[in-house]
Amino acid sequence: MREIISNSTVYELVLVSILIIAFLIQLYYYLGIYLKVVLYKNKLEEPITPNIPISVIICARDEEENLLSFLPSVMEQEYPDFEVVVVNDCSSDNSEYTLEALAKKYPNLRVTTIKQDEKFTHNKKLALTVGIKAAKNNWLVLTDADCKPDSKKWLSTMAAGFSDSCEIVLGYGGFFEGKGFLNKLIRFDGLFIAMQYFGFALNGRPYMGVGRNLAYRKDLFFKNKGFASHAHLCSGDDDLFINEVAKKSNTRVEFRPEAHTKTIPRNSYKRWVIQKRRHITTSKRYNLFSKIMLSGEITSRVLFFGSSIALLAMIYYPWVIGSIFMLRWVVQLSIIKGVMNRLSEKKLLLLSLLYDFYSLFFYGGLLLLNRLNPRKPTWR
Repeated sequence: MREIISNSTVYELVLVSILIIAFLIQLYYYLGIYLKVVLYKNKLEEPITPNIPISVIICARDEEENLLSFLPSVMEQEYPDFEVVVVNDCSSDNSEYTLEALAKKYPNLRVTTIKQDEKFTHNKKLALTVGIKAAKNNWLVLTDADCKPDSKKWLSTMAAGFSDSCEIVLGYGGFFEGKGFLNKLIRFDGLFIAMQYFGFALNGRPYMGVGRNLAYRKDLFFKNKGFASHAHLCSGDDDLFINEVAKKSNTRVEFRPEAHTKTIPRNSYKRWVIQKRRHITTSKRYNLFSKIMLSGEITSRVLFFGSSIALLAMIYYPWVIGSIFMLRWVVQLSIIKGVMNRLSEKKLLLLSLLYDFYSLFFYGGLLLLNRLNPRKPTWR
């Protein structure tokens, strides 16, 4: 009997130790990293309009409708010196004629076309490289054909961070608000990812950006030999490149509302899963520090939930365990609410409680699927 009691006590102490350590690690991520997004104050109170020439790069494949809907918002930016380079990459729709018509209206629109070759297939990185080579200016701002700037000051606000020491500006690319649970799930997933990469960047450890809203120097691209180290992967034109070249001294963040872009989220769960499966193929190629920090958050969350549930099942001081659980939620919700305000996102706070638990299974399942049944590369 004493042995049973002793063993039970040991198990409880081990679980309590795991719970406390996991709880403290989680507090570190929220209070030490994510809170920086809430507290960050841009030195420039108002967007300025510098005279640094900019080349906006947009890659498009079968994006006729999106080009008609969103490209004018890019072309009509209130910025004195910029061009827009659209790479029409093997489109089979009427994108060519749409771009011809838009080019007549906007003199600073330049179009580069890649023709279909049945003997040669390529991913988005080739199209992006072609666009970068065609760009006349050293500062590049990247976005997608299905993206729309939130304001006419998008370029001027992004350019406010350009300086002699800066080579990269990380922007926020959110998703259009719509009806349904899937829309909220995609929007919060994008918010959480942004909270992470902005938080790490503000902590001096930038590790990724999103191609929906990203700026860097053309000479930085070629100095790094472009996407050479991961050109064979169908994803990574944004996060892997930034993971290779970004550091504390050359990276800035810009998430004022004027600098946001919005994009169309996937309209079916299946299509979103396919997109996310492609995105996470790049994570294994992140640098060691990035992998440790990102896996540390996930691992500590798994251990926190696991040890909490086990202790509650054993009826081990349930009020104490419940209080720790609630304290983490209070900290989490307070910071996420602050991040939502900074990134102009609404009606997502309660979803964060579900996402906190659900995302562990979702991303774990995607990793398992990719290992058991790798998908063929796709352009996007």
